Amino acid sequence: MKDKPWSGRFSQETDLLVEGFTESVSIDSRLSTQDIDGSMAHARMLREAGLLSEHEAEAIITGLEGIRKDIEEGSFRFDPSLEDVHMNIEVELTKRIGEPGKKLHTARSRNDQVATDFRLYVRERLHEVRGSLKTFMLCLIDKAQMNVDTIIPGMTHLQHAQPVSLGHHLLAYVEMFMRDFDRLQDAARRLNLCPLGSAAFAGTPHAIDRDMTAGELGFDGPCRNSIDGVSDRDFAIEAAFGASLVMMHLSRLAEEVVIWNSKPYSFIELPDAFCTGSSIMPQKKNPDVAELVRGKVGSVYGNLIALLTMMKALPLAYNRDMQEDKKPVIESLDTVKSSLDVMAGLVSGIEANKDAIGRSLKEGFITATDVADYLAEKGVPFREAHRITGGMVSSLAAQGKTFSDLDIEGFRKFSDAFGPDVLSAVTPESSVDRRRSFGGTARDNVRSMVEEARKRVESLEA
Repeated sequence: MKDKPWSGRFSQETDLLVEGFTESVSIDSRLSTQDIDGSMAHARMLREAGLLSEHEAEAIITGLEGIRKDIEEGSFRFDPSLEDVHMNIEVELTKRIGEPGKKLHTARSRNDQVATDFRLYVRERLHEVRGSLKTFMLCLIDKAQMNVDTIIPGMTHLQHAQPVSLGHHLLAYVEMFMRDFDRLQDAARRLNLCPLGSAAFAGTPHAIDRDMTAGELGFDGPCRNSIDGVSDRDFAIEAAFGASLVMMHLSRLAEEVVIWNSKPYSFIELPDAFCTGSSIMPQKKNPDVAELVRGKVGSVYGNLIALLTMMKALPLAYNRDMQEDKKPVIESLDTVKSSLDVMAGLVSGIEANKDAIGRSLKEGFITATDVADYLAEKGVPFREAHRITGGMVSSLAAQGKTFSDLDIEGFRKFSDAFGPDVLSAVTPESSVDRRRSFGGTARDNVRSMVEEARKRVESLEA
C-alpha cells in the first residue's frame, strides 16, 4: 500500500481511477505559496501555545522555506497520488525534517487549511486585478483627454442619435470600471477573515490562539463560526461575480472597438502590434484582441454559474464537491487580468480617424434633437417642436438633403420660429457644447471630468 498519512483506516490501495479522479494538485498547486505561508503561521502559533518546542517550530519553518525555494525554482515534483497541494508539502516536509513534520497538522484539518489558503490566494489575486484595472482606467483617461475635441456620432440602437465628445464616451467606461474596482475591493474586505483553527468544522480541543494566526496572515480576525469558516465559498463566488462584471464591461468596449474599426465606420485605427493578419487575405488587419476579449466573457460567466451550481444544495459542513471551487476562480481571475492588461495596450495605441468621423456626422440628421430644442427655447411646445422637426427630417431625406443644405429661408419654410441663429445652433460642435448640464457632453464639462476622474483613479489603493 502506498504510504499516505491518512491510510490507517483502509485495507486496500486506492484504485488508480479514483486517484486520477480525486486528485486536485494539478489545480491547487497554484496555492503552494499560500499553503506554506499558512503552515508557517500555524507553526509559530503552535510554538506560542506550547504545542511545539522551539526546536520543532524552527525545523518546520526552515523546512518549509526550503520547499518554497524548490517550488519557485521549478525543481519540486508534485505527486498526484497525494491528492492535493497540502499533503504534497506536508509529506515532503516530513521527509526532510522527520518527526517534527508530523506535528504540524496539530489543531488543524485540510478543511480549514484549504479554506485559509484559498482566501489568501483570492485576496492576492483581487489585489493584482485591481492594479490592472487601475492601470487600464488611467489609459482610458489619457485617451479621453486626447480626444475631448473629437466629436463622434453618439448612438442608441446603433443608430445616429446625438453628437458627443469621444472623451465623454470613454469616460463613461471609466465610471463603469470604477464601480467594478469598488466591488472587487469590497469582496476582498469581506473575505478577510481567517478560517484557520476551525479544524474539520467543529473547532479543536487544543489551546490555540486564532487571533495570532489571523494577524500573522494579514486577516482582520478569525472567522466567528467554525462551521461557516470551512463550509462556505461565497468569497470565491463574489470574486467570480466581480470578474464577470469587469469582463462584461470590457466586452462592451471591445464590441465598439470592433465596430468602429470596421470599414463601414473606420472611426479608429488600431495599433499594428495588437492586431493580426489573415492566412490567405494579405490586406487583412483583424481586431483579434478585442474579439478574443469579447469571446472570453463566456467562460468567465460559465465559471460563475459553475460555482453557484456547485454550492446550491450542499449541506453543512465540508463536502468534497467543494474541491471544484478553485479552477473556476483561478481561470476567471487569470482571464480578467490578462484581458485588462492587453486592452490597456490596445486602447493606448488607438488613433481616431477624424475625417471618417466628420463624414459620418453629416449623415443621419444627428442634430435633429438640437433643432427641436431650439424651437422649444423659442417658445414652441416641445411636442410640437418634435413634430415639426420630424417633418423636416422626412422632407429633407426624400430630397437627399440634410440640415446643412438649408439657409435661413429653408428653415423658415417649416416654422416662423426659426431665426438666423439656428444656423450656428445645429452644428455638431454647438450641439455638444450646449449640453452643459452636470455630467453632460459639453467639452468644458469633459475637460473637468477628465481631471476629476484622474484624481479619483490615482487616489485608489490597488
